Amino acid sequence: MTASPDKKIYFLSDFHLGAPDPASSLIREKKIVHFLESIQNDAAAVFIVGDIFDFWYEYRKVVPKGYTRLLGKLAEFTDKGIPVHVFTGNHDMWMSGYFEAELSIPVYHEPKTFEWNGKQFFIGHGDGLGPGDHGYKFIKKIFRNPFCQWLFGQLHPTWGIGLANYFSRKSREKTGSADEEFMGEDKEWLIIYCKEVLQTKHFDYFIFGHRHYPIDFALPGNSRYINLGDWIRNFTYASFDGEQLQLHKWGAE
Repeated sequence: MTASPDKKIYFLSDFHLGAPDPASSLIREKKIVHFLESIQNDAAAVFIVGDIFDFWYEYRKVVPKGYTRLLGKLAEFTDKGIPVHVFTGNHDMWMSGYFEAELSIPVYHEPKTFEWNGKQFFIGHGDGLGPGDHGYKFIKKIFRNPFCQWLFGQLHPTWGIGLANYFSRKSREKTGSADEEFMGEDKEWLIIYCKEVLQTKHFDYFIFGHRHYPIDFALPGNSRYINLGDWIRNFTYASFDGEQLQLHKWGAE
């Protein structure tokens, strides 16, 4: 694909809408919508790289209530012909057709590669990649299992969503302040993962979320690892103008 010189491709992730409570989530949602409005005229495409919601599960005829401002804005983008791409994260992996049918937005459950203007991009949420974290990788296999998802769907939404929100809170408590600082090249598991991938194929840019800490790190072979940060504390995003990829902080321009 070719990126137009007067347009940009935007990348952002980790909104975690719904957390920690409806009131603060609504404030955050309005900021995200304001940002989307600000890029609407020069956006060639928008990539949301996981964890839009702190929890999301699509029952056969029920989805979690709320988030109408964001969903409406995304529908406005696709109605105007601006492509929007969504990757699932570890908090909203249970997407199963609603975004495609209602918003005309493709949803990816695994990392995916793209090429623009001869630049190779490797894009994904980032959860479960790299060394370690075997407990989560095991749990992810269970959560992704179709039969386990069907079993969860048999719960009434009041019980199912309530249970999921409880475990989401526990997950955030366990993480604590681990996402507030750069851990070092030898401990950042996504940097280690990028280096492993580069041993078999070159990519100009690796773009991930999940980490909640904005990172722009130079890799071997003129490759770069970009972590998009989050929209809870950092309000960061990246843009590609056809030549350069840059990490930005919303409101700092």
